[in-house]
Amino acid sequence: MKRNRALSCLLTMLLIAVADCTEETVVRLEMAHRDTLFPTQYHRIEDIIGEDKKRHSLISQKRKIKGGAKISLGSGFDYGAAQYFAEVSVGTPAKRFRVVVDTGSELTWVNCRFHGKGKSKVENPRVFSAEESSSFRKVGCLTQTCKVDLMNLFSLSNCPTPSTPCSYDYRYADGSAAQGVFAKETFTVDLTNGRKASLHGLLIGCSSSINGDSFRGADGVLGLALSDYSFTSKATNIFGGKFSYCLVDHISHKNVSNYLTFGSSLTNATALRRTTPLDLNLIPPFYAINIVGISLGSKMLEIPPKVWDAKTGGGTILDSGTSLTFLAEEAYKAVVSGLERYLVGLKRVKPEGVPIEYCFDTKSGFSESKLPQLTFHFKSGARFEPHRKSYLVDAAPGVRCLGFVSAGTPATNVVGNIMQQNYLWEFDLVASTLSFSPSTCR
Repeated sequence: MKRNRALSCLLTMLLIAVADCTEETVVRLEMAHRDTLFPTQYHRIEDIIGEDKKRHSLISQKRKIKGGAKISLGSGFDYGAAQYFAEVSVGTPAKRFRVVVDTGSELTWVNCRFHGKGKSKVENPRVFSAEESSSFRKVGCLTQTCKVDLMNLFSLSNCPTPSTPCSYDYRYADGSAAQGVFAKETFTVDLTNGRKASLHGLLIGCSSSINGDSFRGADGVLGLALSDYSFTSKATNIFGGKFSYCLVDHISHKNVSNYLTFGSSLTNATALRRTTPLDLNLIPPFYAINIVGISLGSKMLEIPPKVWDAKTGGGTILDSGTSLTFLAEEAYKAVVSGLERYLVGLKRVKPEGVPIEYCFDTKSGFSESKLPQLTFHFKSGARFEPHRKSYLVDAAPGVRCLGFVSAGTPATNVVGNIMQQNYLWEFDLVASTLSFSPSTCR
């Protein structure tokens, strides 16, 4: 998970306990964006760009290591971050926790107290008391699950006694960290038929020590990456091989939300629905997409094909845990220089502490309609046309910036959550496809 806060501001077979399993249902988790008002808008953008860059560094490192449920999902604007939050219910009896929804993270964890151990430098987190949950089952340090299967999730090798739980030290590129023990737990989710279901035996991290700004406003992380141990893997095993989300505007308040859904969700999508292959084995554990070019208006930009080739260090992923959009240097220069031509007449500014190259004074007035439509072109022929407010973003009163960051070269291109906002995205892990459609997310 990466962890930015600011601007614009995711083993054993799962068992489902539900009264009637014959009805088709869909699991949905309500999502909300987390962000809060910093002393100035400049501080928000400064924080987001710094944390996004660190997240991109982590992505580069990770790629080298070769009826359904609904969950409330919304912006983190009111909580001081530029990510999206979901509310999940953990344990027996179930306790609710606010977690970062992160498609780039394999581990789901919550702030937790186990055998009296538990501390956190995160402000006002809710705490899960492991001993109070009758369904909590620690993973032993001598098990193959600990010694072999969880090594890529940073399980530790220390095992002083057979009864010692399998521990982890999960560190993030921005210096944030979560330490604790692995366990199997029960999650309770709402179903689209109005009932509830209990998902048993999910791998969870019981984090007794948490440090860093990545988790501001959150009680943990919901890992949605492509992994045998992620929440996605377990939920799609039960509700079908699809999950979807619709990201509300990144500066929405917490009373505005949509859902993270496990099960089919695009049955009522508009005729504008588009589908493209999802490359599940290209840059694991991330969700790789086959971008082959970017256009502004009717003009295709001159970007070398190698930028989009994952086999040579390029390629593109869709990531809910990164806010801005990262482009390899050659693509970045083509995009920002192309957009800048439509911003002539606006004074270019460099707000203190805002490490974004292209920012403009718009106090005298500026209409987004003057900008050309930016379009991402897929190998399949599908096109993604983000809203203009998703690539010319508000950085401060009267200041707007192009929401792109140079990732260097070669580099993984990352389509961040601001670019994804106000679109419905459906990941079909069985058909290996990504479908998307413009949406108000209401």
